[in-house]
Amino acid sequence: MAQQHLEPTDPTARVVTGDALAGYLRAQATEFLRALRLHRETGPAGTAEESVDAARALRRSARRISGSLHTFRPLLETDWSEEIRPELAWLSGTLGLEHAYEARLERLLLALHRLSGSTTLPGQATSEGTVERGSLTVGAAKAGALLDRQLTLARTRAHSTALQALGSSRFHAVADKVAVLASEVPLTAAAPTADLRPLASAAEERLTDAVAALPLVTAGHPYNAEALVHGLSPDPAPHPQDGPWHQVRLLLRLHRYAREVLCGGGAPVDVRLLSAGQALNRHRDASEAAAAAAAAARTPRIAPATAYALGVLHADQRHEVEAARFAFQQAWQKQRVEAV
Repeated sequence: MAQQHLEPTDPTARVVTGDALAGYLRAQATEFLRALRLHRETGPAGTAEESVDAARALRRSARRISGSLHTFRPLLETDWSEEIRPELAWLSGTLGLEHAYEARLERLLLALHRLSGSTTLPGQATSEGTVERGSLTVGAAKAGALLDRQLTLARTRAHSTALQALGSSRFHAVADKVAVLASEVPLTAAAPTADLRPLASAAEERLTDAVAALPLVTAGHPYNAEALVHGLSPDPAPHPQDGPWHQVRLLLRLHRYAREVLCGGGAPVDVRLLSAGQALNRHRDASEAAAAAAAAARTPRIAPATAYALGVLHADQRHEVEAARFAFQQAWQKQRVEAV
């Protein structure tokens, strides 16, 4: 399909040089330092919401700095860029784990609640101390309790890991580099006058190529039985179909960040890209929730009703994966049609 041609009114149609990249990186570094200051000011006395907001802002800036360093790396000093980029990825991943486990548990408990038809959340008893209707509901209550134990423990460990990371010398080294970046961006000699658009276009082409390799025809069907084949197998490896989709999600993010750089941080919201990104986020969440249900189902010596409920839950989340793929297909094809 023909590539999109930028209209003269599009802000990315004008020449954008390395000076714009430097300005974007300085702005993101400043946001990083502001979030870090907020995190330190809230401290133990701060509310959980304040702590989450500060961590989210840190991750947001770290992702944008790291993504921009990746897309525009030919214009940056190689040693410095290759040194800080993986450290920013480490920080973003570490800070995101606690929230990911919390969201995963909430998603799975709500799904169990919906699947069981119970008026109480899975793992909760009624006022009479019994669980409602049928073997699935009994299994759902025990499955919910098992998932609660496992994911709450994982969340607690992730919280401790994040606190240790924020107090480590490794993090302080990253913060020091970002502080320097807020005032001085290590561009190459030719970067200030170099046009950023070819590198941004290359990022978009990598995304387009990765989407073209996805099994969108299969994703276009409401049910993909092949997606369930490996779900409860003894092999704990990730589902073989999910990797390319996760990669597309990362490439879409890099494309969005490149657009932000070209537009000076004020890129207009592209509703089609936003919809595609939301579908891929749902895909990731459902995929990881299905994996958590499958892992719980492998717990030794659980009751058959519990294992059955976890199997139903796993299948439900794999259906959610397929629904997210279908939603992405619709959003992406709409974008391609309107871009031509």
